[in-house]
Amino acid sequence: MSENISRRDFIKLAGVTAATAAVLTGCGPASRYVVREPYTKMPEYTYNGQSTYYATTCRECAAGCGLVVRTMQGRALKVEGNKYNPTNLGKTCARGQAALQGLYNPDRIQNPVNQKGEEMDWDTAIGVVAETLGKYQPDEIAFLTGLAPDHLFDLFGEVAKTFGAPAPLRYGALGMFEARATLGEAARALFGQPNNLFFDLAGAEVTFSFGANFLETWVSPVAYTRGFAKMRQGTPGKRGYLVHFEPRLSQTAIKADEWFAIKPGSEGLLALALGKLTAEHQGKVIAAYEGVDVEAAAEAAGLEISTLERLARIFGNSRHALAIPGGAPLAQSNGLDSAKAILSLNALAGNLGQPGGVFLTPAAPVNDGYHRPATVRELALLVEKMASGQIKALFVHGVNPVFEIPAALGFSAALDKVETVISFASFPDETAVRADYIFPDHTGLESWGYQRLASGAKESTLSGAQPVVAPFYNTRATADVILAAAERIGKPLPYKDEVAFIQSKIESLVTTEGGFHAAPEINTFWAQFQQFGGWWTNDEKLGSPTSAVLDRPLAVRPAEYQGNGEYHLFTYVSPILGEAGANKPWLQEVPDPTTTVMWNTWVEINPKTAETLGLHDDDVVRIVSPFGAVEVSVYLYPAIRPDVIAMPFGQGHAAYGRYAEGRGVNPADLFGGAVNDAGDLAYAGLKVKIEKTGQKKQLSRLESRIGVYGYEEH
Repeated sequence: MSENISRRDFIKLAGVTAATAAVLTGCGPASRYVVREPYTKMPEYTYNGQSTYYATTCRECAAGCGLVVRTMQGRALKVEGNKYNPTNLGKTCARGQAALQGLYNPDRIQNPVNQKGEEMDWDTAIGVVAETLGKYQPDEIAFLTGLAPDHLFDLFGEVAKTFGAPAPLRYGALGMFEARATLGEAARALFGQPNNLFFDLAGAEVTFSFGANFLETWVSPVAYTRGFAKMRQGTPGKRGYLVHFEPRLSQTAIKADEWFAIKPGSEGLLALALGKLTAEHQGKVIAAYEGVDVEAAAEAAGLEISTLERLARIFGNSRHALAIPGGAPLAQSNGLDSAKAILSLNALAGNLGQPGGVFLTPAAPVNDGYHRPATVRELALLVEKMASGQIKALFVHGVNPVFEIPAALGFSAALDKVETVISFASFPDETAVRADYIFPDHTGLESWGYQRLASGAKESTLSGAQPVVAPFYNTRATADVILAAAERIGKPLPYKDEVAFIQSKIESLVTTEGGFHAAPEINTFWAQFQQFGGWWTNDEKLGSPTSAVLDRPLAVRPAEYQGNGEYHLFTYVSPILGEAGANKPWLQEVPDPTTTVMWNTWVEINPKTAETLGLHDDDVVRIVSPFGAVEVSVYLYPAIRPDVIAMPFGQGHAAYGRYAEGRGVNPADLFGGAVNDAGDLAYAGLKVKIEKTGQKKQLSRLESRIGVYGYEEH
């Protein structure tokens, strides 16, 4: 069971009977000392034909869903949701189910290597990290992390403070597509604090969604899918009503009672018009809507005034009406104003802090604060420093910036100017293969950690992670590497290892009342923390925002578009692949929910537009923006505006393993660098041209070749 501890000594470490029971299922206070043996040498607490279950946290996105992984004889076999975790209550998405294919992926990096591909031992690798931290000035060092895991972001923050380096930046393509910083800045402007918001979809009777794809990838999709199900069927005799505004028919729009294909960039104007009409219907005079031109807003959105009046009556007559701003409307030049306009509908509905309304998310149990991703404006400053040679050392973990940051920002070229680049990637992604060293971290199912929730739960929640199997290869926890390197150069942090760091952060919860579990001391608490997959309060801890937004005029300026093409480019995150799932064949094989296409990228074009251009299914076209061009096959899609074309983000890798490399295109290569007032990328305000190539490449799709309109040879 352990190379250093006997079974008797191991049980003594547990301290109490409850903790012992937890330890014997692999989640006790001494479990970091346990060597989880492979199939050929099983731990003594597992038996032939019997499964062992481990609670952990999904790392396929930053939502923090709880998982329970079934293992047998040292191998992870099946992933299910943790029914106790308030985020997902036992449910998972396709990406969570596919986490096993990260663990078993044949293209994993198995040893520390340098740029030449030469393998290194870990003592040498730690020496490289120590030398890098020691030989540069503090302001010449930069840390760039992903949106998960939170414990490593916190540790990097302490390391940066210890060395006097700038605080780490965190970034992920999902955060960019969700325009999280814009939503947070709108919350600050309206509610006085830059907080993540919780939208009580479950308690709403009528929901107006402005491009919020909460059934796909938006913020916490499993949690909001549960909320949507309850809105539909949670109250006997009542069925919630969903109205969705988006230029194309998405998976969320399919489930809506009404979908309106409005013009990109008009969402804020539409929200103001609906607000004014709702107030008039209720016989109110609201200062916020005094200067609103309803006719101009209707024309901008492409809707009839009579339609707006009918929708306003639906919204105004509901006792629990809710308005949700999605990512694309906020990723426009007028995105911040649009966010305020959409959120103001909730103030008009009187739902702030009320059931079916808008709340401030609960304070995090550990390191409470607003932990938003970096804006593109902040990333641009980092790129500028890299390009000028001011950054000498860059540490990258949990993000693939060469792929996820739009090419127009110049990150790839700037990377060549950095003297030492160290990647902690588990897979050979585009950034890792460009790094000077790759010191591979464990995959999520082999790792310790914790994750705070951006949204999705009413309780104050900290999702916990633990290894469910022994590390398959010669990988090492990045936290342990950093801690060892800091100690080697004489600047140690007060933590023996990664587990000690995590325990130090959750120790304050031991004496916190009202928790899902409690214990008299840290060892027993730690056992329970691993056994249940985290810690959360029993009671709801949502905050009630207050706002005077309706007391002053609101205005949304018309959106400004980049490019002089005829067609708006609508880019959405693949609901199956997300931003980092392309290396998992299970996900590649899952048909897209709206097109059924697999293993590739496509461009959705309205059949009427295609007829005008002389295009047919599977024709290869060149999509051209002022910042780049990509070639992609056509998919005739009737449920999209004729002046809009759409592409999914998730493919187009130049590396990242055999299942991802050389497959499809990356639509972010078309993006420019323009930002909105909050600093988020205005990627949704792009207009492109379509050029015929004369080539044809058939898409793999589940639906028959007859398709929607019937198949015709061309």
